[in-house]
Amino acid sequence: MSAPGSLAPRSRLVFPLDYPTLAEARRGALRVRESVGVLKVGLELFVREGPSAVGLGQELGCDIFLDLKLHDIPATVRRAVGSAAALGVRYLTVHAGGGPHMLEEAAAAAVGTGVTLLGVTVLTSLDAEDLRAVGVAAAPAEQTVRLAKLARSAGIGGLVCSTAEVERLRSELGPDVVLVTPGIRPSGAKADDQKRVGTPASAIAAGSTLLVVGRPIRDAEDPAEAARAIVAEIADAAR
Repeated sequence: MSAPGSLAPRSRLVFPLDYPTLAEARRGALRVRESVGVLKVGLELFVREGPSAVGLGQELGCDIFLDLKLHDIPATVRRAVGSAAALGVRYLTVHAGGGPHMLEEAAAAAVGTGVTLLGVTVLTSLDAEDLRAVGVAAAPAEQTVRLAKLARSAGIGGLVCSTAEVERLRSELGPDVVLVTPGIRPSGAKADDQKRVGTPASAIAAGSTLLVVGRPIRDAEDPAEAARAIVAEIADAAR
């Protein structure tokens, strides 16, 4: 994966295809593809449409980020990574909480495929109270760093984290790791169900590689213009 500063601004913007059908996802992607370099296919669309959803990437000239957050026994995850690679995806998520053996098996399956695995640390919908409810006493930032280091030591090439943790991870893990930040909201936008959010400019300044921006683009009166504005903000912040 190229260093963050070498990527074109368009290649740093990820648009989630959070639509119930392939037809709706295609229409949404067509509106923004001039400014968006990466299309994210999540559980809702993949469960309904399967590999056809991944095919939108080649159809529209975009990389595909398959966001399945794999978390299972090591052998199952290894085979799932191989299957995803065969579909031609560029990025694929696995849960860093799956443990070292699972992560090592996933990393081994991705070698030579062109797939960058992304370890999901602490979801941006979770805060300290949520973590305590599932038995994690650490604060979100500390848990994120713990899981990030585990994933990297297992050979995972990238991480998903909030803007609250990205600067620390960039400092501690160096320039080569791919850092993906969801929960991106332009100034003045609603946080919705995200609890740890940041602006495109702050995320880039902190060291993010890829920014995931969904509702602020999808729900805008003019999605194409909203995407263009975010790419412009990325370009300005990256200078």
